[in-house]
Amino acid sequence: MGIELELGVLLAISIVGCPVFAVFEVETARWRKVLKWLIISGATVGLYYAIGHTALAVPLGLGVVGLSFHFWWCNKHGIHPLYATPRRRYYELRGWSWPE
Repeated sequence: MGIELELGVLLAISIVGCPVFAVFEVETARWRKVLKWLIISGATVGLYYAIGHTALAVPLGLGVVGLSFHFWWCNKHGIHPLYATPRRRYYELRGWSWPE
């Protein structure tokens, strides 16, 4: 199997990850979301050509690290890690203005 495995994993991560974590990125600029996925995809595909299927460790490893940090940060600040509640507190911590 060639690069299809890496592309399939990236697709699966985006299909599951985007809807699940969208609640945490409500006010994030679209260009930042697109840039994040371009960097992750580009790094994974680039590393595939350099080190083969070991490149899958990049998105999977970054996901584990990010999820661990996310749960730690949310718990530290009194935010529910799956629902981003209380919402007003979450907006405050992210530096976003509360919608009126």
